[in-house]
Amino acid sequence: MDAAVPNKLLDLAVQSLLSNESVAIQALEDIPRELFVPLFIAAFKGRHRNILSTMVKVWPFYCLHIGSLSIQEAHHELLKAMIENLPVCPAQNSSPRRPKLRILDLRQVTDCRITCPIVRTKSSFCFHSCAYSDHSITKIEGHLRLGNSGIESQSPRPVELLVELFLDGSLVQKEFLDLLMGKAEENSGSLHVCCRDLQVDKLHNYKCTLKFLDRKCVDQFSVGNYSLSDINSILSQMAHLQSVILFKVSFRSLRGKVFKNFLSNLQRMENLNELKLASFNLKNYLDKLLRFIPPGLDFFYLPFCNLSSRDYQFLSQSPQATHLKLLNLSNNTMYWNDLEPIYTLLVNLSGTLQILELNNCLITDDAISVLIPALIRCTHLRVLGFASNPITMPILVNIMNNLTPLMELKYVIYPIPVHCFEEWHFQHSLDRRKLAIVQPELKRMLELAQHNDMTWITYTE
Repeated sequence: MDAAVPNKLLDLAVQSLLSNESVAIQALEDIPRELFVPLFIAAFKGRHRNILSTMVKVWPFYCLHIGSLSIQEAHHELLKAMIENLPVCPAQNSSPRRPKLRILDLRQVTDCRITCPIVRTKSSFCFHSCAYSDHSITKIEGHLRLGNSGIESQSPRPVELLVELFLDGSLVQKEFLDLLMGKAEENSGSLHVCCRDLQVDKLHNYKCTLKFLDRKCVDQFSVGNYSLSDINSILSQMAHLQSVILFKVSFRSLRGKVFKNFLSNLQRMENLNELKLASFNLKNYLDKLLRFIPPGLDFFYLPFCNLSSRDYQFLSQSPQATHLKLLNLSNNTMYWNDLEPIYTLLVNLSGTLQILELNNCLITDDAISVLIPALIRCTHLRVLGFASNPITMPILVNIMNNLTPLMELKYVIYPIPVHCFEEWHFQHSLDRRKLAIVQPELKRMLELAQHNDMTWITYTE
């Protein structure tokens, strides 16, 4: 039999169930386990709220993950329905399919399956379960067993709810947060809300409401428009952060206690591999930051940080900047005497660097010509951004000729050549007719270089 035939039959069975909601809900008690995952995917994509609500109650596996399914704003009602119907303290009944769901994961994780494959362990297992909190299933279940008798306690089984929170003040996010808080309060001691990715805009709006979250769970933390002093108080409770993103953060002095406490918090983060400080004035103090950054950092963003020649010099000599995969120095002015340390930095990173952003750094023709020999040594470079720099067309052509041999380089964001402006860097003076000549010329050069998989784009707005 054609291998495609069973799949077609499975699709037909799923669509048949979805076509009649009441029949589908009744059938959930009896359909084979193999139908649950494809039915869940189809019901989620089709936004069948009632079917999903019931599926959560009778889910026959240990875990349920949104995984790679796309979550749009319209899907928030589905997520809320799943939370509302999550069986935290299931009643003792005679249902032929009592709830087995222990971990509901509402995060978007591209490489995560709907349910984890069965592994050879004595108990159920999930690859994405909480590893740090004292309220996690792993730690609590050890206390629910009685000695070596193998008899489990009659206490309600703990359940984990894995979420991402982007608290931007919108009504949708407020309602979602209120639902989480209500569910957690209703099932105190049985439900563990595990927030892995926490993004907050204007922290003061949420200082009280965030108290119900276990800070040990968070591994990605992003916050802006707030004081570093209050951010420090939260960072001090986050021991396992992998990513820290701070933007438009206010503090009085780089010499004060607040900044020193921030550095101490960074030093504790042994798992940190991404640090983004945007609009964070570090002038002449980057060396102090570098001394406290853990050695495993892969992604380093420093846009709008007012970096000085001294900062570039220390960056080029820092052990933390010898294996970065991403470096963003955009919107920091680079003068002629900065080129030598920048060159050295690129050479040091040539074996690992995959993404480099040098947008709006006032890099001139002479400066970029100095850096080209270092750039062509970055053989793993995939993305290069150097838009909004005063580069002429001949130098832009020279850059393309030098970069096309980099086979892993796929995306380049280039600057509009200065001859396309009546007055450079004033967008209203852009001559689009001249720009319309530049773009086909670069495309033709890529075709001649037989590098059609490389994309060159620029900003026109």
